[in-house]
Amino acid sequence: MTYIDSTGRAHTVDATVGDTVMATAVKNGIPGIVAECGGNRSCATCHVWVAERFAPLVGGPGDMEEDLLDMGVSERRPTSRLSCQIRITEDLDGLTVEIPADQP
Repeated sequence: MTYIDSTGRAHTVDATVGDTVMATAVKNGIPGIVAECGGNRSCATCHVWVAERFAPLVGGPGDMEEDLLDMGVSERRPTSRLSCQIRITEDLDGLTVEIPADQP
């Protein structure tokens, strides 16, 4: 999968099926994914914008995630998700996410 940081630099890493996009970022030292709550849906420091072509595969946020995105992100987009809530599957091979410059 590929993370695009706030400077536009691409970071392509191997992701393990079953891990989350957030956990993969943390394991690989991807800049901009703070992950303060460790994936417990209590912050929005792992906010990403999912590439349009992957949005249908990833799906939309659940109610708790929706609330965090509404309150906790500076630039919400239609493809905004918390990376802790995106589990890697075989269908997401090649997933690309963009990391906003301003994480809470």
